[in-house]
This record gives sequence, C-alpha cells and structure tokens, in this order.
Amino acid sequence: MTMNRRKALRFLGGSCAALAAATAGGTAFVLTREPSRALLPWEAAAAAKGEPRLRALAYAVLAPNPHNRQPWLFDLEGPDGLAVYCELDRRLPETDPEDRQITIGFGCLLELLDLAAAELGYRLAIEPFPEGAPGPRLDQRPVARVRWRQDPARPKDPLFRQALARRTNKEPFDRKRAVPSEGLARLRRAARAPARVGFNVEAEKLRVLRDLTWRAHQVEVRTPRTLMESVRLMRIGKAEIEASPDGIDIGGAFPEALGLVGVLTRETLGDPDSEAFRQGLARYDAIINSAMAHLWITTSGNSRRDQLETGRDWLRINLAATAQGLGIHPLSQALQEYPEMALLFAEAHRALDADGGRVQMLARLGYGPEVPASPRWPLETRMRPR
Repeated sequence: MTMNRRKALRFLGGSCAALAAATAGGTAFVLTREPSRALLPWEAAAAAKGEPRLRALAYAVLAPNPHNRQPWLFDLEGPDGLAVYCELDRRLPETDPEDRQITIGFGCLLELLDLAAAELGYRLAIEPFPEGAPGPRLDQRPVARVRWRQDPARPKDPLFRQALARRTNKEPFDRKRAVPSEGLARLRRAARAPARVGFNVEAEKLRVLRDLTWRAHQVEVRTPRTLMESVRLMRIGKAEIEASPDGIDIGGAFPEALGLVGVLTRETLGDPDSEAFRQGLARYDAIINSAMAHLWITTSGNSRRDQLETGRDWLRINLAATAQGLGIHPLSQALQEYPEMALLFAEAHRALDADGGRVQMLARLGYGPEVPASPRWPLETRMRPR
C-alpha cells in the first residue's frame, strides 16, 4: 500500500480516484465486498422446509433488534413447544442498563414468529416470562414459552408479505418529500395497540424532535463508555462481518478501503479528535435532520410485558412502513436510562406528551434509498446446545 495518510483522508470527501488507488484499481474488489455469507439467512427463510417450528424461526431471526445483537437462543420442547432465552453476554449494559431495549427486540422476534406460524397454519400460545419476570436485568430464565397448535383456519396476516423486504433505513431521507398523515395513521392502525402510537409531521415539532434526537446522539457518542460499547461491536469490512454477522456492520468497498489504509478503524472511530469520528458525526447529523416525520410508542407502565408488547407493535409498524415504501429508523437514544442521558430523557417525555407513561420507542420516517438486508447468524447457531 503506497497511499499516504493525507491522501487517504480524501476518501472521507468521496474521492473516487483515491478509492481506486486504495483498492488496486479494483472493480473486482467492489463487486466482491458484499458479505454474501452473512446474508444467507434471508434466503434460508424463504427456502425453509420441514419442521414447522424451525421454518417459522427461520423468519423470526430476521427481526429487528438493538445493535443487531441477535441475543436469542431457542430450545425445542417436545413435539409442540418452544422456549426462548436470552444469551446474556449479548446485552448492552452501557446504553441499555436495564435490558429494556433488548426485551423490546424479543417482542419483535415473537411477533414475527407468530406471523410466520399463521402462514404455516398454526396458532401460538405465547407465555411471556413463564418462570417470572426478571429484574433489574434479564437472567437465565426463559423470556417466553410457546405452544403450537395446528389451525388451518387461522387467518394469515398481510403484513407477513413484507417480512423479507423489511429494513431499518439508516440513510438520509428526501427532505423534499413529505410523509402524508394518512400514511402514518395506517402505521398506527397496524399496531396491536394503536392507542399507544403517536406521530408528528407538523413543522415546528419536527424541528424540536430533530434537535432533541441530535443532542441525544451527541451525548451517547461523547460519553466514552457508551461510545466504546458501540465501537467494540463494529464489524468493518466483509471478513469481519462474515466472521461475526451481528453488531454494527460497516461494509462495502468504500469503508473497507478506508480500513485498509488505517483511516477507518475502531481506534479512529473511538477517538473524538479523529477525522473519522468527525465525519461520522457529520453524517449522522444529516441523517437525523432528514426526518420528515416522527413516530413513538408509549406504554402506561414499564413492565417486561409492556416491553415485549412494544416490540410486537414495532415489528408490525416496521412491516406496514415497508408496504408503503416508507423508511423507518429508531432514534431512541433519548429514552435510555443511564445517568448522562437523564435530562434529555425527561425532555423527551415532555416533548412527546407521555402524560405519566413510558415512551418506549422513538423513530424518524421518510422516503429514502433502498438499503440492503442486515447480516444475521444462521438459525442453527441460535439453538441451545443440548
């Protein structure tokens, strides 16, 4: 590698010439940077056959979850049972110290499991926390126990058609294209508990929420321990993504080239004085301030069941957004429970008119570019060893 550091920094401004030099003139490099092995679970879900529980689980593991940690573990029990557990070292103790967001992710998984089961002609009896709700954090007890019963007459939910197209869109949205209120009302109606779902497209509140979510993001990335929790989970380039298809994937020829010349590394991303950190902050500013609408979910309490129900609603809203061509991206930093976020936590609840309830999710919406699927661990790696 002959490129010096000054030239490498030009990458961050988008220099195609520098990119070509860094990748040795690499059309082949560009074409082979997709982490195809890490995306196979999306294909596996569509092709799954055989045992109905495993077929439904092949879809369920595609559910959205915090930092893509995929913390679930499964155990088939007898001919018609399934237990769902949390792999405890996949939690996020700095940004999610009470495991609230991780629990919401389990709710997303359970809802997608239920939708997939309906497609196969099964009705599920889902018992949350059958051995007691854990606190203050999740523990080794099951998150849910599920019983399966054949019911060919059970209606199929049209939302399931979006299961393989669903994405979390972390790109800037089109600021010239408004989100219609009726479209957001349809998202609300898709939830299991529509009354919990609020949304906004009004210009002044849009400005307030953009500003709030931007300040919350800055708190997270300027608090060393919360920043480093994310940095440690970054997978930079195809090889890292395929070796560990969870966490925060940073793939593609452009960022991988930056990694090759030492510009985009965990060290630079974790250094607030680095060019990589500053460029990352500027990019996120553009993302947050492209919000063309906001949507949030509030519950009256904050029990583990409330958190699971939030996840089930979030999954349904995400699928309904996909059906409308809407991008959706959680911006829930201001809802996190660590001390440095406390003032913005209170501000968010005032801004969102929580009225004594608990805001569980906050997201931006808009029309944006198509984005690829996120990497996933194969289902067989998520089964508990016997």
